[in-house]
Amino acid sequence: MRLTPLRYRPSVLLVVAATERELELVRGAETACCGVGPVEAALRTAQALSGRDVTAVLHIGIAGARTIEGPALVLGSESVYRDVIDEGSTFPRLERIAPDAALLAAVREALPEAHVAPISTSGRIGGGDDVEAMEGFGVLRAAQLAGVPAVELRAISNAVNEPDRTKWRFDDAFALLADAVARVVPVLS
Repeated sequence: MRLTPLRYRPSVLLVVAATERELELVRGAETACCGVGPVEAALRTAQALSGRDVTAVLHIGIAGARTIEGPALVLGSESVYRDVIDEGSTFPRLERIAPDAALLAAVREALPEAHVAPISTSGRIGGGDDVEAMEGFGVLRAAQLAGVPAVELRAISNAVNEPDRTKWRFDDAFALLADAVARVVPVLS
C-alpha cells in the first residue's frame, strides 16, 4: 500500500480595500486594491482571488453611518446591495450576503468594541441604510463565488447626510482602522 503524503496548506489572508491608503495600514497579510464602487470591487477582487491560494478575505475600509457616530468600528453582520433592492419587483436577485460565521466570530473576539450591523453597499453616497459603503457586497460576492470565506470591517468617518466634507473624520477613522487591522490580521493569519 502506497501512502500519499499530506500537503500542508498554509493560511493565506487577503486584505482587500478600495484604496492604497487603506492598504498601507496592513502588515502581515497579502493585499489587493479593489477600487471604488461595487462593480469595480467585485471584478478586481475576483481577479485577485483567481491568482492566489487564499484561505480568507478581510475587507476593510471607511464608511458613513446615520446613527453610529464616528470614529467607530463596525463589523458587517451582512452585506446588503441596496442598488438592486426593489420591494415591488418579483424578479429574482441576490440582495444580501452573510459573512463567514467563523471569521465574524474571530474578528468580534479581537474587536469587542466594534458594533455589529448590516453594511449597505451602494454606488452613491446616501443610497444605503444605517451603515453604508461602496464595495462590501462586491468583495464578499466575489469571495463567495471563489469559495473563500470573507468578512467586512469598517471604520465610521462621517454621518452619511453630512454635506460638509471638512467635518468627515478621515484621519481619525484611518487611525482607528489601523489599530483594528493590527489586532485582526494575526488572528486570521
